[in-house]
Amino acid sequence: MSHIHAEDLVVEFPIYGARSRSLKNTVIRAATGGVLATDAAQRTVVRAIDHLSFDWNEGDRIGLVGHNGSGKTTLLRALGGIYEPIGGSLSVNGRVASMLNLTLGMDDYATGYENIFIRGTILGLNRREIAGMVDEICEFSELGDFINMPMRTYSSGMSMRLAFTISTSVKADIILMDEWIGVGDEAFSEKAQRRLAELVGKAKILVLASHSPDIIRANCNKVVRLDHGRIVGEI
Repeated sequence: MSHIHAEDLVVEFPIYGARSRSLKNTVIRAATGGVLATDAAQRTVVRAIDHLSFDWNEGDRIGLVGHNGSGKTTLLRALGGIYEPIGGSLSVNGRVASMLNLTLGMDDYATGYENIFIRGTILGLNRREIAGMVDEICEFSELGDFINMPMRTYSSGMSMRLAFTISTSVKADIILMDEWIGVGDEAFSEKAQRRLAELVGKAKILVLASHSPDIIRANCNKVVRLDHGRIVGEI
């Protein structure tokens, strides 16, 4: 059963060299997204996630809301295993599809075909699983013969079409998204939105950060408001 559980979760980022007064003042002004603190080594740190506790289960569609720097993206990255918590506990049960950076790991000097395997591996698929998706990815991305060309020859739109198609080929229990994804020209965008909606619909848990109330209302059944790394409201 898919499940996400956190107890007193803490994520901090050390600010090296912050002992100088001028730098510390700069950090204070810039750190709108966290709480300044001092760790065990007496380093200045920004506490981006500050003792969060929550329990999310199958059927939950969580909308993360809050101002820029409130901790939404940091929390998503912690759930996706990108950031390691320094305190508390975090348990994520189920296959996770992270839609936070669709092009992560892709190589401009590799062909589109080779990048399917590179990106698929980063998404946690084995070579056999990826091979079984290649034909469908090539067809959906509409790259034609360009699939055998280096990605540096692609337009930005072509690169995003390939990255989107690969990332949405993973059948996941838990989907993490930082804003709803839009990609491609009008014709491609329409079928991309249908594909994304189908993927989200099949997921057991969705965690979506967005500044759009309309997107949150359309896709989420629970709303968690963050402020300076803390939960300040739940609906």
